[in-house]
Amino acid sequence: MVNIGDLPEDILIDVLCLVPARELVLRCRLVCLLWRNLVDLPSLWKRKCHLEGFHPRAPDRNVPDWRIFYFLSTLRKNLIQNPCAEAGFNSWKIEQNGGDEWKIEDLPGNHGREFPDPHVCKYFVTSYGLCLKNQLVTLKNHGYWDELMDEVKPAIVVKDWYAARYDCGCRYQLRVELLSADYIVLQEFHPEDVVIEPWSDATWHKVSHTFHDYPRGVRHVILHHGGSDTQYWAGWYGIRVTNSSITIEPEVAE
Repeated sequence: MVNIGDLPEDILIDVLCLVPARELVLRCRLVCLLWRNLVDLPSLWKRKCHLEGFHPRAPDRNVPDWRIFYFLSTLRKNLIQNPCAEAGFNSWKIEQNGGDEWKIEDLPGNHGREFPDPHVCKYFVTSYGLCLKNQLVTLKNHGYWDELMDEVKPAIVVKDWYAARYDCGCRYQLRVELLSADYIVLQEFHPEDVVIEPWSDATWHKVSHTFHDYPRGVRHVILHHGGSDTQYWAGWYGIRVTNSSITIEPEVAE
């Protein structure tokens, strides 16, 4: 009777590629020395990536660790909850609620433009007093273990979208912080405020920043954004924000 251990290595690799990744690492790797060596092969993880549709964005790019690339690819998603206001203000913490307070409106809104992505249907809008809100992301809650963040340091990509009304000037603010387990700021992205003059074209603008080679100990990411109008008009004439995102990218620096 043929035992699975008698199979040629290439056939064993084909079989192991069909096993869920966590079972490969936590169970199959412990069966015997041969299986451990096979599970540790870069070619096995490269094949598993190809079978499940995970490919580097640049086909000719060298992937330094296919196992890490695989796990980061499976985890990749927008870590911001309720980015487009479909669930009201759920998952967001209001820091400041000036003027007539934060409000949610449907796109395109008065004197506004449609969003580039037709799936985005709502936005958050500020008033004549400063309006700020934030969302805290705890990385471990999304599967990113401490050693991964400390040793691999995958790229943390933050994006936000903002726009003004055509008929009123406004100010936009953004601050993103990488925090330790006890919420000490280890690194931050805090660009200058954007001031949009009245009679702008009301175009939606994207701001993006990638954190590379950050200090060890990053356990949380917090995004703060908001602003106000610059003409002190009652109502909701201030900056509009939507479609915020925080992602951990699978392609890491060599």
